[in-house]
Amino acid sequence: MKDFFNTLRNIYKIEDLRFRILNTLGFVLIYRLGSFVVLPGIDPAQLDALQAQTSSGILGIINMFSGGAFSNASVFALGIMPYISASIVIQLLGMAVPAVQKMQKEGESGRKKLNQYTRYLTVLITMGQAPSYIANLKMQLPSEAFLTNPTFFWISSIIILVSGTMFVMWLGEKITDKGIGNGISMLIMIGIIARLPFAFLAELGSRLSDAGGGLVVMLIELVVLLFIIVANIMLVQGTRKIPVQVARAAVSGRTGLPQATQARQYIPLKVNAAGVMPIIFAQAIMFIPSLTFGLVSDEPNAVIQALSDFQGFWYNFTFAVLIIVFTYFYTAITVNSNQMAEDMKRNGSFIPGVKPGKATGLYIDSVLSRITLPGSIFLAMVAILPSIAMKAGVNQQFSQFYGGTSLLIMVGVILDTLQQIESHLLMRHYDGLMKSGRIKGRSSMSMAS
Repeated sequence: MKDFFNTLRNIYKIEDLRFRILNTLGFVLIYRLGSFVVLPGIDPAQLDALQAQTSSGILGIINMFSGGAFSNASVFALGIMPYISASIVIQLLGMAVPAVQKMQKEGESGRKKLNQYTRYLTVLITMGQAPSYIANLKMQLPSEAFLTNPTFFWISSIIILVSGTMFVMWLGEKITDKGIGNGISMLIMIGIIARLPFAFLAELGSRLSDAGGGLVVMLIELVVLLFIIVANIMLVQGTRKIPVQVARAAVSGRTGLPQATQARQYIPLKVNAAGVMPIIFAQAIMFIPSLTFGLVSDEPNAVIQALSDFQGFWYNFTFAVLIIVFTYFYTAITVNSNQMAEDMKRNGSFIPGVKPGKATGLYIDSVLSRITLPGSIFLAMVAILPSIAMKAGVNQQFSQFYGGTSLLIMVGVILDTLQQIESHLLMRHYDGLMKSGRIKGRSSMSMAS
């Protein structure tokens, strides 16, 4: 406990870190307050039907990602997911369109251009999803819930929903620039954590009922949850080390002439180099059918129904395949094996038994592909655990924390945020957050000896 308070004192002493944490808390507070601001023209007392609709199924997951804003008919109802969808499209275009590839290689100026195009695409996606959301409101809420002219309500609500999503995106970017952690991931995590107390109380209430099994079953569920959390941490921090020989100049004691020596170091390749981004991307894709087509009809077609059935086979199979594909895709973007090989060659390093240059790049790529496969499969298995937990009788709200998108995002974002805080402490020559070693987040890709 003394070490904990010493760490808090050290964090407070670092002015830049202190202001970054306060900025992050301020932006998060704005986001949470906005999730309770109801769209103008809707009676907040008439939202029971919408909240009942979003208590289960795929809409329950969408509501969790938005921190409850979806079921509150909030100005932030569509949340950050349109921006995630736009980012997916831009990154996919980077693999197929030469002009986008050129911008990706232009450094900071290219990144700014791509960010601008991502914002424009976010507006278009949100303008496509907003009418579906409003049509769903019209179907779910009684007519007396709407207090303004229908035409005015449609136009104003679309403008407000688009503006709300853009404001949430701006908040995320400000957290990244002025706060701690990745802002977009942070906002998603905050929305998930906001639902945790309600989910826990709902599960506790069901277990304390006559047919619920009592506190013993609840205790077993918590132990299983703890085990899954540890497994997720191991997935995020797991690495495979490649031995590297580094040539160093030394002076011979006998002749006084330079003599080449070799020191062994290691390249730590992460089992899950992509972090939680594949599961965020895959979840955003799975939301599209419900947000775009499923909300506007009482009887959606069979394909939409299959892809909206959270416990169904086709939903979970498609979700798992998308996660595996996006894991490879995002790993290829995150880890440039050819650049690593060139840097090693330039620094006089080599992998024993492998020629420097192109052969080294191919070797790193092959190792990365082999370790990514089991990592992506395990990631997919963890992602579909909530549906398995529901089959075992766990309440849907609480089952979302048995792996799946919720737990992976929470573990990944928390570790990344703690790693950034620790980096600030170590740069100022303070002790880190843990005495047993450094915290490893998703971004730990540097060469370690």
